Amino acid sequence: MLTLEHNQGCRDRAVMRGLDAFLANWQVDVENQTPDSLNAGREIMALLSNYTEKDRPQREQAVRAALAKLERMRSLRPAEPRPKPDRPSREPKPRQRPDDDLKAPRGSAERDVPPEKISPPQPSERIPETTTHVAEPPAPPPEPPQPERTAPQSEKAVSEPLQPQMAQGEEDSTSFFAVYEAAPPDFETGKGARARAKRTRPPQDPPKGVGLDSPVIRMPGIKGAYAQKLARLGIRTIRNMLYLFPRRYDDYSALKTIHELVYGEEITLVGTVWQVKNRPTQRGITLTEAILSDATGTIQVTWFNQPYLARQLKPGNQIVVSGKVDAYLGRLVFQSPQWELLDRDLIHTARIVPVYPLTEGITANWLRKQMWSVVEMWSRWVPDPLTVVVRERQQLLDLPTALAQMHFPESQASLAQARRRLAFDEFLLIQLGVLRQRQEWDQQPGQPIPIDQALLQQFLNGLPYKLTHAQQRALDEILHDLQQPRPMSRLLQGDVGSGKTVVAAAALLVAVANGRQAVFMAPTEILAEQHYKTLTRLITPPIPPQAGGVEGGPRVGEQGSGGAGEIVSPPLEHTPSPLSPHAPRIGLLVGKLKGTEKAAMQEAIAAGQIDIVVGTHAVIQEGVSFPNLGLAIVDEQHRFGVAQRAAIRQKGFAPHVLVMTATPIPRTLALTVYGDLDLSIIDEMPPGRQEIKTRWLMPRERERAYQFVKGQVEQGRQAFIICPLIEESDKIEAKAATVEYERLQKEVFPQLKLGLLHGKLPADEKEAVMNAFYQGELHILVSTSVVEVGIDVPNATVMLVEGANRFGLAQLHQFRGRVGRGEHQSYCLLLADSTSAEAEARLQALERTQDGFALAEEDLKLRGPGEFFGTRQSGLPDLKVARLSDVHVLEQARAEAAELFRQDPDLIRPEHAALAAQIRAFWRGEGDLS
Repeated sequence: MLTLEHNQGCRDRAVMRGLDAFLANWQVDVENQTPDSLNAGREIMALLSNYTEKDRPQREQAVRAALAKLERMRSLRPAEPRPKPDRPSREPKPRQRPDDDLKAPRGSAERDVPPEKISPPQPSERIPETTTHVAEPPAPPPEPPQPERTAPQSEKAVSEPLQPQMAQGEEDSTSFFAVYEAAPPDFETGKGARARAKRTRPPQDPPKGVGLDSPVIRMPGIKGAYAQKLARLGIRTIRNMLYLFPRRYDDYSALKTIHELVYGEEITLVGTVWQVKNRPTQRGITLTEAILSDATGTIQVTWFNQPYLARQLKPGNQIVVSGKVDAYLGRLVFQSPQWELLDRDLIHTARIVPVYPLTEGITANWLRKQMWSVVEMWSRWVPDPLTVVVRERQQLLDLPTALAQMHFPESQASLAQARRRLAFDEFLLIQLGVLRQRQEWDQQPGQPIPIDQALLQQFLNGLPYKLTHAQQRALDEILHDLQQPRPMSRLLQGDVGSGKTVVAAAALLVAVANGRQAVFMAPTEILAEQHYKTLTRLITPPIPPQAGGVEGGPRVGEQGSGGAGEIVSPPLEHTPSPLSPHAPRIGLLVGKLKGTEKAAMQEAIAAGQIDIVVGTHAVIQEGVSFPNLGLAIVDEQHRFGVAQRAAIRQKGFAPHVLVMTATPIPRTLALTVYGDLDLSIIDEMPPGRQEIKTRWLMPRERERAYQFVKGQVEQGRQAFIICPLIEESDKIEAKAATVEYERLQKEVFPQLKLGLLHGKLPADEKEAVMNAFYQGELHILVSTSVVEVGIDVPNATVMLVEGANRFGLAQLHQFRGRVGRGEHQSYCLLLADSTSAEAEARLQALERTQDGFALAEEDLKLRGPGEFFGTRQSGLPDLKVARLSDVHVLEQARAEAAELFRQDPDLIRPEHAALAAQIRAFWRGEGDLS
């Protein structure tokens, strides 16, 4: 051990937790030695005391002196033949039933049969044969196995068998120190030894001509087929690999001896292989069985369907085994643990082991080995975007160290420090990006829109209700921005049913009254059509039936006699309005329009013949131009990315932009993700809105829930049934929804009319189903999470969510908001097929409150921002490490971003070059930068 420490440059890395911790354990054994050994031990401990506090020259001097002391003691020892290691004191007890009853463990990568559940032995039943020696062996043990190769002197510490225990009364003045020098630290004594899980060899330099952005195929060990498989994980370059972080960690850093093992623990054991063999079973399973021993006992280790292990494991090998302690026939055993030879850098055992996301054709051990190579070779070459001043001010690790510790942490404290550094970087990149966006937007000249107060008041007086205080406050903030010479950039957020649309309608009316065009952009066609109908009803005055036949008359893109999306002829006529010389002309532009219809709509927009365009992302496609765009409103902002928001701004001369969301966003998330926007909040519900009664039900209450739905339908109401969330793909989710729909129609509600809605339906079929449900032709709508937004059916009073434990709080709250829009009492029933502690907390919170903002804060505590909206949306930055619940780190990053932006807003100083490059790549969506 001291030789290893010397060879490593006295960096205190030869043993886990450092030399001081090792000496604290060693002192117990030193005090139990003979006088000669006791004095020598005390001298060596005095030489090495306070090792951590010594500088490098002092450490080298102390280690050299200790090694010299040990060498003098060895030279005084008479030459004797090396004792042979003891045979395990007792072979494992013969099996009491056929071998074929031994089953593969749950979770084994190579299992063919399921495991057999074995209850843990009770203390009074614990059989000690596998963990203790017997006092008198029945016969002298045969000669123990020897390694097949002779290890050089420098490898004795990791390849030689154990020394036998001395008989009572015997003592060797040098054997005690020889054991500590030749063996892993504290291994033979069984007193909390630690295997080497730190890097024991200097890292290799990268191959010439290979850089961080080189393809992974340039890495040794990664050939063409594996490169293709890695691409499925988003890994194409060496930099990508460095930023593929573990999804979790298995902590195998707790090292124990055999006699300390306890059933069910996940631990690490260092032992010597005494015997290894393959044994086939009648079920076609090949069992590889090995007997391991240490100074305290023996234990059996079994692997399933891995016969090659019998060739890799040799009698006499010292290996490290990590896994869960199992039991078989009352004995403690290991089944399919991870293992490594002790004379290697330990990657899979005896440490905090990273567990990476996998794909077909890539195993956990293979990927972990490749990641080790990449981290060892490349992490130190990653440029650190933060200056030393910033790192010291924020007490952060340097980036190379943080990357290395994030992948292969030496301790939980090191992992926490690495996470903090990487989370800080992510927050800083977002904050600097939004500050830059806000600066660029504010520097553009805007077109002030004066407010016609008389027209606005006439519109508000015509509403069948009075605005709430929160609505009026939000409207005042928006109108103030519209009058400024800089373009508005504001986020309007409010709970479901809080009245955001009428506020948006007032802003649209003000813009149109000043001769400006406006656009209202929604993420889905269903939601776009819903807004189109709502705005038509709010802004356009009724037309007598003989004039148009429908409310407000046919509008451009509205369904007429010719079918969905038809442009009614004449398309651009309008009727006088009490609000303005002509009623605002509203057009609907969605992707399902036919080629000729879309071309006609685009021509009308370009000619200025459409005042308000309602549509999906189709309105920002090429071919759509606005001669006088003054206001752009984007609904459900979290479903749009930065690129889409920028594109809609480019459709006009710095138009005013208002973005809205019905998902209450916690303030920390709003300040981070939408830091370039001013914030308006409608946190008050209109008076008279009934509370939606919410109940969490267990699976055994499903039939009761079905009967409740039937009762509501008999009273003339309608219901939603949401299918469980299936994360694999939209295609699988659609198939599951179809199966559930057929089951409900045939077995549960055969007398009722059911409809099916999921994301894979063609647009025209979705529209037909929604229209049938809206018109009351369907009693129950079975749907996937596509129903989350854009559906307003006042007659629907029941929302039944299957698998409610699989959804997030924000998404469940959105489901609940689909009902309660009419005059009748509404209900939300949450059926959970199973519950974790986290899911239970979500469901209880939903039962407890109707406040969407309170639920959003709770959801953010329970889950990361990437899951906050139910699924990852294009507008949400890819936070790999940070959680928005890390409020303290977020605030530090925001403050640091503000200071950097104040000192060097364009990041043109040389010390900020790496940071500027990262920001450009991050906001272009290039690279996997933290």
